[in-house]
Amino acid sequence: MDDDLPRDDAAARRDPADRTPPPGEPRRPRKRRWGVILFGVFVILPILLIALWTTIALNWSYSKGERAGYVQKFSQKGWICKTWEGEIAMVNMPGQAQEKFAFSVRSDSVAHEITRHMGGRVSITYEQHPGIPLRCFGDTDYFVTGVTPVAATP
Repeated sequence: MDDDLPRDDAAARRDPADRTPPPGEPRRPRKRRWGVILFGVFVILPILLIALWTTIALNWSYSKGERAGYVQKFSQKGWICKTWEGEIAMVNMPGQAQEKFAFSVRSDSVAHEITRHMGGRVSITYEQHPGIPLRCFGDTDYFVTGVTPVAATP
């Protein structure tokens, strides 16, 4: 036997990769950062998921189309996020009940064009973006991207 090593010295015979303390020594507590982990899981992760979902919902169009009618009302609404909201009255034939189509406008230039043609017959081009989690971008799912005046029919 090797007399250089003390017989009861367990630390000398231990593998350096083994991090368990020898018997009789108290175990050092592992430092876990539960506060940081919980903050990340319950605060940061939901914010990132909502931001990702909003980006996808705003950039992906479910449907595109056109509607024609008379712009009945158009205003800028909102406490913090100001959005342009409007309503177009679509009349198929004189004497029939009108159908109303509510829409939102994100672009100020398109909003200016709608304001210029207020009261006249217009054709609006829109995109539908369903599933937007926040109403800060508009009250409806329909976002107008263009407007053209329609000549009055005799």
